[in-house]
Amino acid sequence: MAIKTANVLARVEPDIKEKAESIMAKLGVPASVVINMLYKQIVMTKSIPFPLSIPAAPVALDEMDTATFNTIMQKGLDEAKADRSRPVSEVFSELRRGL
Repeated sequence: MAIKTANVLARVEPDIKEKAESIMAKLGVPASVVINMLYKQIVMTKSIPFPLSIPAAPVALDEMDTATFNTIMQKGLDEAKADRSRPVSEVFSELRRGL
């Protein structure tokens, strides 16, 4: 086992830190282990181990043509018919986490 002698100092938003640490506590994994895992993945992959991108802004209804709108609506209908839906509370909870 390697001797751990290096320190990492990072500033993070307090609420994000609290939420992340709560999740890590439930998993039984200390922040130092998570950071070490992240660093190891960076070394192994020679990259950041998750995609970094600017998400596309949602397109407003008045910015799309009828075919695009119908395609989106058909996809939603197909998913609902195939019972691939989620409770609205779950969807809104996910949206709130992203804000």
